[in-house]
Amino acid sequence: MPINQQILLDNRPQGEAVASNFKLVSAETPALADGQVLVRHHYLSLDPYMRGRMNESKSYAASQPLGEVMIGGTVGEVVESRNAKYAVGDKVVGMGGWQEYSVVDANAPGALRKVDTTHVPLSHYLGAVGMPGVTAWYGLVKIIAPKEGDTVVVSAATGAVGSAFAALAKARGCRVVGIAGGADKCKYATEELGFDACIDYKVHGDVKAMSKALKEACPNGIDGYFENVGGWIMDAVMLRMNAFSRIALCGMIAGYDGTPLPMANPALMLINRMKVEGFIVSEHMEVWPDALKELGTLVGTGKLRPRETIAQGIAAAPEAFLGLLKGKNFGKQLVKLV
Repeated sequence: MPINQQILLDNRPQGEAVASNFKLVSAETPALADGQVLVRHHYLSLDPYMRGRMNESKSYAASQPLGEVMIGGTVGEVVESRNAKYAVGDKVVGMGGWQEYSVVDANAPGALRKVDTTHVPLSHYLGAVGMPGVTAWYGLVKIIAPKEGDTVVVSAATGAVGSAFAALAKARGCRVVGIAGGADKCKYATEELGFDACIDYKVHGDVKAMSKALKEACPNGIDGYFENVGGWIMDAVMLRMNAFSRIALCGMIAGYDGTPLPMANPALMLINRMKVEGFIVSEHMEVWPDALKELGTLVGTGKLRPRETIAQGIAAAPEAFLGLLKGKNFGKQLVKLV
């Protein structure tokens, strides 16, 4: 059996996550039982939610156990099968974790999903046509529910979620404004992703400056906001929200190191009769088929051209993950394992 390199969570972060929270180990892959398949991972997905799982505090999902393989989405190829539904060579997406191989009970609901790479590259099933894309779809379609002509804003605009959000919102006739860090990301947002405007938070670096920039980019106010970041950026957006506007609350990266994030002016939610709804996309599996169909079509027709930042080899995963949390990635952050 092949030797499997794995990355475990060795200890919990005290404040900011560091590389020494992780540990690289090697293990033999076990022999398969009936119903199981062995998947060789081609790509590992790195996502901000993993930082919250590293904490021991109460969250929407169980903490990552110490001494076990870090949680993470993977795409790869079946290399051995004792399950009639899966053949050697099938391309699959699952939650294989930070390791080169995984043994999967392929009969367990949702454990594996076959994917077609004819028109969509395998790696995109971890981004635009995967969990991040469906996240954008759910927040836009089910919570913000825009009408044609609405103005919608998304933070972390050029990441995997933000880039899918732009394509989906433009398809619905919205004015789409992004918030991203750096001139290169903002140029990519407007020139390749179809954003009508993108605001650089590194230039507009406080609530007053960001709010002023948003007023210029959103002359008719903001009808819907997809929140990935929290903190002062959310405070600035709140100042520009219209009456009866909607906020899809997806991520709060600014608070992932464990310090609670205060909100400057929560009374705006009442004044503007806002709808603010947090969601976890894995709790809404009923929408995935429709969402994936639309996202696959957008990628296949070139209307969504997602970018990827790719680290090489499992040992590179911790540093790539820490870079992701600081916004060093451009588009979807992946680790290539083959």
